[in-house]
Amino acid sequence: MAVRFEAELLIPGEGAPIPNGTLVVEGPTIRYAGPTEGAPEAAPGERTHTVPVLMPGLWDCHCHLMGLRTSNPDELARTPVATQVARAAFDAQKALRAGFTSVREVGGHGLLIARAIDEGTIPGPHVYGSGMMLSPTGGHGDFHSYPLPFVQSLAEANGFSGVCDGVPDCLRAVRRCLRLGARVIKICATGGVLSDLDHPEHAQFSPEELRAIAEEAARAERIVAAHCHGKAGILAALAAGIRTIEHGSFLDGEAVDRLLEAQAMLVPTRFVVHQLVTVGKGTGLTDAMFAKATAIADRHRESLRLAVRRGVPIAAGSDIFASTPQTGIAWGMHGGELVRLVEDGGMSPLQAIQAGTANGPRTLGPQAPRSGQLREGFAADFLVVRRDPVRDITVLADPENVQQVWKDGRPAVERPA
Repeated sequence: MAVRFEAELLIPGEGAPIPNGTLVVEGPTIRYAGPTEGAPEAAPGERTHTVPVLMPGLWDCHCHLMGLRTSNPDELARTPVATQVARAAFDAQKALRAGFTSVREVGGHGLLIARAIDEGTIPGPHVYGSGMMLSPTGGHGDFHSYPLPFVQSLAEANGFSGVCDGVPDCLRAVRRCLRLGARVIKICATGGVLSDLDHPEHAQFSPEELRAIAEEAARAERIVAAHCHGKAGILAALAAGIRTIEHGSFLDGEAVDRLLEAQAMLVPTRFVVHQLVTVGKGTGLTDAMFAKATAIADRHRESLRLAVRRGVPIAAGSDIFASTPQTGIAWGMHGGELVRLVEDGGMSPLQAIQAGTANGPRTLGPQAPRSGQLREGFAADFLVVRRDPVRDITVLADPENVQQVWKDGRPAVERPA
């Protein structure tokens, strides 16, 4: 039997909010979403729920189910995999309770966690995982303080990072990710912040390697998500056919032009940059990591504001990867990215909501589900929110404001009214 919700405000995800809106759900699918006066008549015995605000379930398009207790990824090399996965399973539930019904997990244990969620063993969002994060030797995904053979063995043990060099090795790495069920391929096209020796502005992978990765992924109808801080890496990734750019810290006018021409998505991950600088070294960062985070923070904010002004398509991604709140980047804090898109990026709250809902599936290319919008025929993943986030986007940063979470047409989280 259908379930009906009548809301003071219905936020569709894309388009203007609808006062006095109605949502009708039948099984895992939305049958109607729109003005109450246009809704189909209720069937005999159909129950109607009266709620304050309805909106689509949120998407986090850049996060990591790693099960870490500090902000230093080197902890992956020191922590048993079973312990990491146990923590990550609990973290997935935190995301669902925060209103995030879908996550694009770009390096971590997402593929393992997704299997347990899909079979009903544990609660959690839809997880679209990449498996390994592919990096060249000495790149952002390498663990620079450990012997290389040990780092290579970690890829087999924990599936987080795969080091690959040359076209044949890159092709093999993509195929290994696909063999594990990856829904997206994640690569490091520049250096990063939370790696000791590489520089965020330096390009990684050759043009030939990038093209091989993108073409192999495309043959399996997967999109490539490219970690890119520096401009050279951004331009190289776009030239290779890669269509989602993660971070984008050193965008300028030329890079934005290329993004727009390629119709590529930007996933800026402003939350993690802001939090690493704000919370500081006390959460496990080395001096080198903290220095790099501080050095890029203002430039990252300028790049985000430029992309917003120029109309680059943006999807919300927090880059959350820790399990403990003390880090400031813990699972369950995902809504903080929407706040940063408004306060640091200059978006309106409605634009930030679209970045966190309707734009999310677009980061999966051909693998995109019909999700992220309250729209007929789309997945019945939606939230009941206590207050209007269009007026105050910080509403979505506090999980307590998410009164109900519905996933696949079934209640997944319910808090007292």
